[in-house]
Amino acid sequence: MALTDLANPTRFLALAGRVLPWLSGLAAIAFVAGLYLTFFVAPDDYQQGATVKIMFLHVPAAWLAMMCYAVMAMASLGTLIWKHPLADVSARAAAPIGAAFTFVALVTGALWGKPMWGTYWVWDARLTSFLVLFIMYLGLIALWRTIEDPIRAGKAAAVLTLVGAINLPVIKFSVDWWNTLHQPASVVRMGGPAIHPSIFWPLVVMAVAFTLLFLVMHLMAIRNGILARRLRTMQLRAASRPVAVARASDKPATDPAPEAGE
Repeated sequence: MALTDLANPTRFLALAGRVLPWLSGLAAIAFVAGLYLTFFVAPDDYQQGATVKIMFLHVPAAWLAMMCYAVMAMASLGTLIWKHPLADVSARAAAPIGAAFTFVALVTGALWGKPMWGTYWVWDARLTSFLVLFIMYLGLIALWRTIEDPIRAGKAAAVLTLVGAINLPVIKFSVDWWNTLHQPASVVRMGGPAIHPSIFWPLVVMAVAFTLLFLVMHLMAIRNGILARRLRTMQLRAASRPVAVARASDKPATDPAPEAGE
C-alpha cells in the first residue's frame, strides 16, 4: 500500500485495525523477554551494583523521547509542505506519548544519578537540553488545546515543532561538545558498542519493546484522533441544521391569492 493511500482516513483505520493486534502481541512478548533478561540474565555492574538495572528503562525511554519528537518533526513537514491530511493528526497523537517517555527518562535518570553522582539533578548540557525537550512537548500539547480551529492549530504547532527540532542534535552531541557528568555514547558509536554483550543485548531487547509500545500507542492515538475529528464534524453539521431551519421559518409567507368576489 502506497503512503498516499494512507492519506485516506478510512483506509488508515482499516490498516490500523489489522496491524494493532499483532503489534500489541509483539510488544508484550518483547517486554516479557526484556524484563527477564534484565532481572535474571544481565549481571550487576562491578561499580554501580544493582542500580545499573535502571539503565534498561532509562536508556530506551530517552531514545524513544527523541525518536518521538523526530516523528513529530517529519509529520510537521507533511503538514506544511505536502498538506498530508493525517500529518497533523499523527503529530498531535505523538506529543503526549513523547512527553510521557521524556518524563520517564528524567525520573529514572534522577534516580540513577543520586547513587552515582550524589545528587538527583545537575544543570549540565545533557540534562538541561532534555528538560527543554519535555517543556517543548508540554508547550505543543497546550498549543493544540488552546487554538480551537484544528487547521490553524496544526500549522502553528508544525512551525513550533520544526523550530524545536534544533534541540535534538544538542541533546545527542551535548556530551561531546561540553564537559558534562553524563557519560558519552556507549551503544551507538564508531567502533561498536562499549558495553559487555550481557548488558548490551538485554538493552537492545528493551529498546525494541519500547519501540513497539510506541507504535501501538501512536496508532491507537491516531485512530482516536481521526474518530474525534469525525465526531466534531458531525456535531458541527448537527448544530448548523437548526440554524438553517430557523432561517427558513423566518422568511415571510407569500400572500394568498385573492378569492373571487373580493
